[in-house]
Amino acid sequence: MWRWLFIIVVIFFGWRHCSTVELHYAAPQQVIDNAPQQSKASGLQPVPLEDYAIQPVAEFILEARVLSRKDYWFGREADLSPTDLVLGWGEMANPLVLKQINIRQSGRWYFWQVESFPIPRRSIETQSANMHLIPANDEVARTLKHIRPGQLITLQGYLVNVNADDGWRWSSSLTREDTGANACELIYVKQLKIIS
Repeated sequence: MWRWLFIIVVIFFGWRHCSTVELHYAAPQQVIDNAPQQSKASGLQPVPLEDYAIQPVAEFILEARVLSRKDYWFGREADLSPTDLVLGWGEMANPLVLKQINIRQSGRWYFWQVESFPIPRRSIETQSANMHLIPANDEVARTLKHIRPGQLITLQGYLVNVNADDGWRWSSSLTREDTGANACELIYVKQLKIIS
């Protein structure tokens, strides 16, 4: 019995991972010219959350299109950040561009692939990012559950570093110019809105 249940679950998640569903882009004509806004946060005390201390290091505001989402249930990271969103602005918020880029997430990473570049490679790298979101309150957590790829959102909060009593750490990138390991933003989200 358990073996058949396991097989059904594997088939279901394989189908979800591999199926190509046509993505609906909300407000496809809307332009998002502004890159995320970041300013240094000084003098702020760590925010205690269960066994962690969340230290704000920069104020962070953005308007972006959701390119992908991935939920996580296991591990210390999931205790803090149950959802990652891949967000795009500038050319990476344009549906005509996005339709030519294959985007996926796995293991807290964001991957993209193209047959030919619709925009320069560096524009893809600097106008999109995988962001780990830590909800600051129940309202943000509820909104986060309703966010879907293709939507436009606004977000306000802090880029943060997280420390645990046993020495475990999780740190945010502080630039949109980096790629690869440690390039994701870790955000303590104070406000989150779906705008379209």
